[in-house]
Amino acid sequence: VELVESGGGMVQAGGSLTLSCTVSDRGFNMDNPGWYRQAPGKQRELVARINGGGAIDYSDAVKGRFTISTDKKTVWLQMNSLKPEDTAVYYCNADFRGWGYGYWGQGTQVTVSS
Repeated sequence: VELVESGGGMVQAGGSLTLSCTVSDRGFNMDNPGWYRQAPGKQRELVARINGGGAIDYSDAVKGRFTISTDKKTVWLQMNSLKPEDTAVYYCNADFRGWGYGYWGQGTQVTVSS
């Protein structure tokens, strides 16, 4: 099973993008799906994650601008009011109960120009 990402690209500051991450095998459901990002020279950091029971955590840097959602087969990240500091490679992450934990997507580049 793999996580396949799409939706990255280049946008001007203040613009919007939506990232998608879909399970390659439709027989699997995601648990604890989330998005992380890694900017050049920095560590990978949490952007948003949906925990067991549906609780959602957002980093302070994106709270109020980004929205995460899922239907268990796909996890989306709606990004509004983008800033140059949001420029990074974005990775989705999910667990598959009874199969494995900590699966990563291939990463998708988001570039925000000022």
